[in-house]
Formats: sequence, structure tokens, C-alpha cells
Amino acid sequence: MPGYNETFELSVEDMDLIETALRQTKADLSARTLTDPVQHDKTADALPEADETLRRIHDLLGRLHNQKVFYRPRKGAYIGG
Repeated sequence: MPGYNETFELSVEDMDLIETALRQTKADLSARTLTDPVQHDKTADALPEADETLRRIHDLLGRLHNQKVFYRPRKGAYIGG
């Protein structure tokens, strides 16, 4: 039985494209959910499919963010901007 590929060859540009696409999809689904005239029950049993997708996208974006390495100089004062 074949297993999952655990090694990916993605560039920084590829990851940026994926992150941008996820953010756009999240924005589109959010806008559609907010303009939906049907009031949904927000209990865990009755989550609409869009809400579950939004939650999964949000979690994935969080995991991508947590894997980033942000630059911080080793010496001297850090001046953020």
C-alpha cells in the first residue's frame, strides 16, 4: 500500500501563491456566509459546509504562518517597521 509523500519541493513563491489563494477563498466564503439570508444553527452538530471549510482554511493558514522564519538581527537593536 503506497504511503504519503512527506518531502515537498515548493519554492517560496509557490507557498506565497498557495497562501494567497487560501486567503482569497476564505474571503469569498466569508462574504457568501455573511450575505446568506438563511440563519443557520451554530451548534457543532449543524455546522454548514462553508463554516467547516472556513475553519479548516483558517487552521491551515495558521500552520503555514507558524512554519515561517522571520528575520531578526542577531546583534544590535531590532527596529520593527
